[in-house]
Amino acid sequence: MIDLKQLRDDPQKFSERLNRRGSYNLQPILELDHQQRQLEVERSQLQARSNVIGKVMGERIRAGAHPQDPELKDLREEANQIKATLAELEPKSKELKANLENLLLTIPNLPSESTPTGKGEEDNVEVRRWGDEYIPQTVNLPHWELGEKQGILNFERSGKVAQSRFVTLIGAGAALERALIQFMLDQQIAAGYVEVIPPVLINTQSLTATGQLPKFAEESFQCKQDDLWLSPTAEVPVTNLYREEVLAASDLPIYHCAYTPCFRREAGSYGRDTRGLIRLHQFNKVELVKLVHPQTSEQEHQMLVQNAEAILQGLKLPYRVIELCTGDLGFAAAKCYDLEVWLPSAGKYREISSCSNFDDFQARRGSIRFKEAGQKGTQFVHTLNGSGLAVGRTMAAVLENYQQADGTVRLPEALQPYLGREIL
Repeated sequence: MIDLKQLRDDPQKFSERLNRRGSYNLQPILELDHQQRQLEVERSQLQARSNVIGKVMGERIRAGAHPQDPELKDLREEANQIKATLAELEPKSKELKANLENLLLTIPNLPSESTPTGKGEEDNVEVRRWGDEYIPQTVNLPHWELGEKQGILNFERSGKVAQSRFVTLIGAGAALERALIQFMLDQQIAAGYVEVIPPVLINTQSLTATGQLPKFAEESFQCKQDDLWLSPTAEVPVTNLYREEVLAASDLPIYHCAYTPCFRREAGSYGRDTRGLIRLHQFNKVELVKLVHPQTSEQEHQMLVQNAEAILQGLKLPYRVIELCTGDLGFAAAKCYDLEVWLPSAGKYREISSCSNFDDFQARRGSIRFKEAGQKGTQFVHTLNGSGLAVGRTMAAVLENYQQADGTVRLPEALQPYLGREIL
């Protein structure tokens, strides 16, 4: 959530920063904020007057004044009127607060000063490439054709069980998926992340805290009867483990990695990537989540990107790192790097990880704070997350980049110990 005080203190500067993303009208927020603050002033003044009346009446009665004394009667009538007015103002105050909060929840994070300005994907900036020497020189079968030919991926039967955009992994396909998950977890645990297995059914408050709600409600699967949602990414439950807590500064940084199944409706994406493992409704992912001190936030972000890159380097999969421009930035992110792996069937790089720094945006929405030893007051932590990696997309990249002329797949050396074989 944006800092309302920051907006209030300098709306023009705030708008200039926000409008690097696009066009946003902040006037309704400022107007509601003004009304709500004026109402609170009125309520405070009335409550203060009520307190004075109560004190005066008590003093008069203790001094021996008759309960029917005209002055006491006037004070009593005034007190009753104040009470009635406060009762009328209370629901108005709640309504204003709710309307203000609902508007604030629709405003995205401010982009970092260092995030490049741009309108969309075409303005993203390539930072670096790795592994050009590993790009296959021959045109291979797309992973879905290879997987179906080998009998390790089955989309047709999955459609009978569920619907389109689901897959069943069979035999060596299932083993490869498990091997990738274990390899990713082993690497990230060695890098200092503490593994967690969080719930994958999560409540509305959790999705709101990390910024998926209300904006992305149509892209999520909901269990309305229980007010629970299927997790779109482990970023949500893992970050929310610390919601509404005050941590000690000495607790930071907190690093977590988590393997979970993820679920996305992919609203608005129909017609795109309808075949294969790239855009499914259910997919596995290993997620990296950090809660850090604001002073180390930028450094921690760079380290997070490197942790995700280490998986691709370990598998010797060619990739590039892209810095997203303001127009392509995720709703909650202040700065984001995408890792894109080379897919021979597409003849281009495709996203396999997004590594985002949210600054205090999620922490403000979820009230995740920390306290320095010996100091008064608290500060919001900074939250970061990135995929380390999307498992299905990694499998697709392995199948396509390691495909042999005879239709077999020579497994990356890093995976061979997990599978006990060299050829898939």
